[in-house]
Parts: sequence; C-alpha cells; structure tokens
Amino acid sequence: MRLHGACARRPLCVIRRLLQAPLQLAILIFFAVVSSSLGYGPLGHEIVGAIADRKLAGTPTAAKIKTLLDGIPLERASLIADDIKSWDKNGPDDRRGIHFLAHPEIEQQLHDFWKANPPNPDASDTTPSHHWMHYTDVPVLDVEKYGDGKTGRGNWDIVHTIPYCIGVLRAEIAADNPRKITKAIAVILLAHYLGDIHQPLHVGAEYFNEAGEPSDPDRGAPGLGDEGGNALSLVQNATAERKRHYYHSFHAYWDLDTVRNLTIGTPDEVPKEERENVYAPAKEKVIADFVANEPKNWRTPGDPKTWAEQWANEILPIAREAHTRMRFEHVHREEKDGRVFAKGEAHEIGTGYLDWSTAVVGDELHKAGWRLADLLQKVL
Repeated sequence: MRLHGACARRPLCVIRRLLQAPLQLAILIFFAVVSSSLGYGPLGHEIVGAIADRKLAGTPTAAKIKTLLDGIPLERASLIADDIKSWDKNGPDDRRGIHFLAHPEIEQQLHDFWKANPPNPDASDTTPSHHWMHYTDVPVLDVEKYGDGKTGRGNWDIVHTIPYCIGVLRAEIAADNPRKITKAIAVILLAHYLGDIHQPLHVGAEYFNEAGEPSDPDRGAPGLGDEGGNALSLVQNATAERKRHYYHSFHAYWDLDTVRNLTIGTPDEVPKEERENVYAPAKEKVIADFVANEPKNWRTPGDPKTWAEQWANEILPIAREAHTRMRFEHVHREEKDGRVFAKGEAHEIGTGYLDWSTAVVGDELHKAGWRLADLLQKVL
C-alpha cells in the first residue's frame, strides 16, 4: 500500500473482526475480505513469507525470528505492515481494528511504531508516515535508476527504510530510535517490504503534463503523478478466452489480480464461500514449487544495506514496460484531500498483458521469498 494515508490514495478496506478471535481465524477473515488497497494483497505477501519460513526452517536464524516475533511465522508477519492501517482512522486503541492480543509485546511495539509514524498526507512533513515506507515513485517515461533524480523519492521511502531496518537488526541503530523500529518491528517490516519492492508499481510511476501526456519531471517541468497507478483505471482488450475487462485501479491489478491468476488461473475473485477450498491448495502448490526451485538471478551482491536500491533499479525497467504496454486516455488534473495528481485510464495495447504481468509477478514473488530468507540470515 502507498502514500498519503490509505484512504486518501485509494479505498482502504478497514477489516473488522473481534479482538479475541484466534490468530488462525483472524488470518482467514483477513484473507476472505481482501481489498484492492493492499500491496500484492495478502496472498502475494503470504507466498513471500512462506517461502522464507521454509528456506530458514531448522536454522539458527529461524530460532531468532521465532523468539523476536513470539512465534508468529513470517507468512503471517508479512501482512502486519498492512494490518496496522486498520488503525489509521481512529488510532491503535480502536477495538475495531486488527490486533495481536495473543502477542502483547508485539502489539505494544506496533502501537509505538504507528504513533511514531502516523498517517500523514503532507509529504513535506518531517515526521514520516508509515505509509511512505511501502513504496517509491520513480518516473518511468525514460530509462532511469533510483539515484538518477529526486522526483518520487524520499528519505523514508522503501529504498531508505529497508536499510534502516537492517541497521536496527545489526544493532547499528538503537532499538529505541525515533521511528520506534525495534528488532521485532524490523523483521515484521522487512517481511512485508520485500514483497512491496518486488511489485513494479511500488517502485515506478508515470507522470503527466497538464495536457495529459506522459512526461519526465526529472528532465523537465514538474508533472502530475499517477500515484503508482492508483489514479488510473485499467482497460484490457478482449481475447478469444476473455471479454474486454475493466479494472478500477491499475495498481490494484498488479497487487491482486495478477497474483490470483498466478495461483488459481484466473484474475477474477471466486465466490466467498469457495475461497478457502480454492486458494489454500493453489497457494500451497505455488509455495512448494518456489521453495523447491531456485529462482534465476536472485542473489544480490554487496552489503545488504545496498540491496534495496539494487532491487529498485532491477525492477524499474519492468515498471517502465508495465506502462509502455499501455495507451493513456482521458488523463486530467485532479485534486483531493490536498493532493494534486493525474487521473485517467490505462488501455492495453494489443493483447497479452495478463499473461505477461502474471509471469512477471511469479518471477518477482519467487525472488522476493528467497531474498527475504537470505537477508534475514545475513543480518540476524
């Protein structure tokens, strides 16, 4: 999920459940009512976390994680950075939000983290929002690396927050830091951010001039961003197998529909009463396959603190292609809640976007899981 407060940037599904619900029930409820507001959605993040759980099983690193997280597996921990967005409207003491009462120390540390990084629509504020830490918005019109410009980047974007968490785990940064990122919170955040930084639209964004044409604000006049695709709807062309399809959010398509297509063979949601029977075996098959088979080119050289920027640079060409395969229509300036952005439609050029994007997401989730395990093994 992305900047300026979840409800400001896209509809946030505030998931309601009883505080005393067991963790297993909570997971099922959260999964069943997944909304388009969550980065890669619970399904994608769970795949990443589960891969890391299994890669680390039986290692000293796994034992350290178990102690830090009070027994919460990475598969579940990977959702927590999005779970706490259910506190954004009324604060962490709101009984209607998602809570972790079976893990009181984790719950308290999450409260402290949320309060130190509250939702904030003002990107210029010196106090960061926990939303900012999920993404960066590098312009994709021209070939560009993270370090080539300033537009869309920030001191508390995902590229900066990942190495900060690494610093905490290495004890280079005190656990009682201004951001209230303890070692447990650092593991929780990394379990989620490794998925986010492998989602193309969490790293790259399109910008438009006042005429609604794509532009590069790092090489010319400032442009209006599409908020990582959240302000664009997506229109896919008809094929022999599928009717012309309209998606409310280009970003949510990448978060959710591609992952569904990867796991269950269709981007469409299944009826609520069938979800558990459909998703559980399909997810298990994907996880088992990804654990058993080493992904291509997954290893990252250098100090782990440099890895986030390397991963951003690796996925930026994919983010660029995600946009160049589109034709933009009806793009116009829009203002909402103090934000100014470009709203419009992204129309598929030709056909094949679903197959291409699904293959991309499969590769990225695969690498993200192996990289999460490798990162934690190196810094814990």
